[in-house]
Amino acid sequence: MSPADDEEPTGIHCRLDEMLAERGMTLARLSELVGVSVVNLSVLKNDRARAVRYSTLSAICRALDCEVGELLVRAD
Repeated sequence: MSPADDEEPTGIHCRLDEMLAERGMTLARLSELVGVSVVNLSVLKNDRARAVRYSTLSAICRALDCEVGELLVRAD
Protein backbone atom coordinates (compact mmCIF):
# COMPACT_ATOMS: atom_id res chain seq x y z
CA MET A 1 0.00 0.00 0.00
CA SER A 2 1.44 3.33 -1.01
CA PRO A 3 1.08 6.52 1.03
CA ALA A 4 -1.40 7.83 -1.54
CA ASP A 5 -3.65 4.86 -0.77
CA ASP A 6 -3.69 5.90 2.89
CA GLU A 7 -5.27 9.23 1.94
CA GLU A 8 -8.23 7.76 0.05
CA PRO A 9 -11.61 8.13 1.76
CA THR A 10 -12.91 5.04 3.53
CA GLY A 11 -16.59 5.76 3.00
CA ILE A 12 -17.08 5.84 6.78
CA HIS A 13 -17.86 9.04 8.65
CA CYS A 14 -17.38 9.41 12.39
CA ARG A 15 -20.07 11.60 13.95
CA LEU A 16 -17.98 12.27 17.07
CA ASP A 17 -18.00 16.05 16.58
CA GLU A 18 -21.80 16.17 16.24
CA MET A 19 -22.34 13.84 19.18
CA LEU A 20 -20.04 15.84 21.45
CA ALA A 21 -21.87 19.06 20.50
CA GLU A 22 -25.26 17.46 21.20
CA ARG A 23 -24.05 16.46 24.66
CA GLY A 24 -22.18 19.68 25.45
CA MET A 25 -18.99 17.67 25.95
CA THR A 26 -15.46 18.57 24.91
CA LEU A 27 -12.96 16.27 23.25
CA ALA A 28 -10.72 16.76 26.30
CA ARG A 29 -13.49 15.57 28.64
CA LEU A 30 -14.19 12.53 26.44
CA SER A 31 -10.47 11.79 26.49
CA GLU A 32 -10.53 11.75 30.30
CA LEU A 33 -13.59 9.48 30.37
CA VAL A 34 -12.35 6.89 27.88
CA GLY A 35 -8.59 6.96 28.52
CA VAL A 36 -7.67 7.77 24.90
CA SER A 37 -5.50 10.74 24.00
CA VAL A 38 -7.05 13.88 22.56
CA VAL A 39 -4.80 13.43 19.51
CA ASN A 40 -6.13 9.93 18.82
CA LEU A 41 -9.73 11.04 19.33
CA SER A 42 -9.09 13.95 16.97
CA VAL A 43 -7.84 11.55 14.30
CA LEU A 44 -11.07 9.58 14.67
CA LYS A 45 -13.22 12.72 14.75
CA ASN A 46 -11.68 14.04 11.53
CA ASP A 47 -12.22 10.75 9.64
CA ARG A 48 -8.49 10.05 9.39
CA ALA A 49 -8.45 6.87 11.47
CA ARG A 50 -7.42 3.69 9.67
CA ALA A 51 -8.28 1.35 12.53
CA VAL A 52 -10.17 1.54 15.81
CA ARG A 53 -10.04 -0.97 18.65
CA TYR A 54 -13.36 -2.44 19.70
CA SER A 55 -12.51 -1.55 23.28
CA THR A 56 -12.07 2.10 22.25
CA LEU A 57 -15.38 2.11 20.37
CA SER A 58 -17.08 0.53 23.35
CA ALA A 59 -15.63 3.10 25.77
CA ILE A 60 -16.63 6.02 23.52
CA CYS A 61 -20.16 4.68 23.10
CA ARG A 62 -20.47 4.12 26.84
CA ALA A 63 -19.30 7.68 27.57
CA LEU A 64 -21.64 9.17 24.95
CA ASP A 65 -24.51 6.79 25.73
CA CYS A 66 -24.84 5.76 22.08
CA GLU A 67 -24.54 2.78 19.78
CA VAL A 68 -21.67 2.19 17.36
CA GLY A 69 -24.06 2.72 14.44
CA GLU A 70 -24.86 6.21 15.72
CA LEU A 71 -21.16 7.06 15.95
CA LEU A 72 -19.93 5.53 12.68
CA VAL A 73 -22.04 5.92 9.54
CA ARG A 74 -21.54 5.29 5.84
CA ALA A 75 -20.56 8.49 4.06
CA ASP A 76 -21.42 7.44 0.53
